[in-house]
Amino acid sequence: MASLSTLTPTSTSLSFFSSSIFSNLNSTKSKFKFPSNSHSHSLSVSCKLATLPLLSFSGEKIGESTLDIKSAPPSTSRAVVHRAIVHDLQNKRRGTASTLTRGEVRGGGRKPYGQKKTGRARQGSIRTPLRPGGGVIFGPKPRDWSIKINKKEKRLAISTAIASAAVNTVVVEEFDDEFEGKAKTKEFIAAMKRWGVDPKEKATFFMLEVTEEVELASRNLGRLKILTPRTLNLYDILNADKIVLTPSAVDYLNGRYGENYQDDDDDEEEDEDDEEDEEEDDNVEEEVEDGEEGK
Repeated sequence: MASLSTLTPTSTSLSFFSSSIFSNLNSTKSKFKFPSNSHSHSLSVSCKLATLPLLSFSGEKIGESTLDIKSAPPSTSRAVVHRAIVHDLQNKRRGTASTLTRGEVRGGGRKPYGQKKTGRARQGSIRTPLRPGGGVIFGPKPRDWSIKINKKEKRLAISTAIASAAVNTVVVEEFDDEFEGKAKTKEFIAAMKRWGVDPKEKATFFMLEVTEEVELASRNLGRLKILTPRTLNLYDILNADKIVLTPSAVDYLNGRYGENYQDDDDDEEEDEDDEEDEEEDDNVEEEVEDGEEGK
């Protein structure tokens, strides 16, 4: 994968450039080993196909798989990915934190002592923020933390992160059948080690479908995330040390985030479906109102 620009991390906070996915990590002893120079790919803007190793369930390299997805240009990649991750984190905030001011706290109508002849500072209420049980100065109030981001911008941020993380990504042949009837965590851990993924590292698996056996075998691993097209998100991509894909997942990424993806048609169809549903709801409400008036 050609690299047109390389930027190094400047802070330890969670961001596209300081994410642990781009750090230099020593892989465990396995049949497959990640490239030793993976730390030099903190930001790779791809202009050609990214070649990923294709591994068998036993961990042997049986071929290669190509990842052909869009990637933001060097001048805007940092801003695009940063805006998308801020969007995800902001929209997760509930915004329900609330405190009471001195005017909202119960009580406090009585003046604690006279204005003069005490030698003390003037006090007009026992609910002043300076007293225990008083109000809060500039405390949080319920608010909406969500921000807006365009669909194309969000999609470009995800594809840029995946393309730049290709050096820490492997493709494993479909392994759902291997766990059929035996959902054992120790067998899943052994498979991860054969693929060069340390169970103690933060790993992200992306699969089109997750069988019940695979879910049961992997859900006890606290650092493992298994994503599907419905749950694919930028945070888990940036926060992972290793990414494991399946051939069907690679085909999905090439189709969804590739050059030939027709997003306008799909978005228009979704908008039309939403408008039709709203019109049907309005018609039902009008019929109900007409029926009540008739009675």
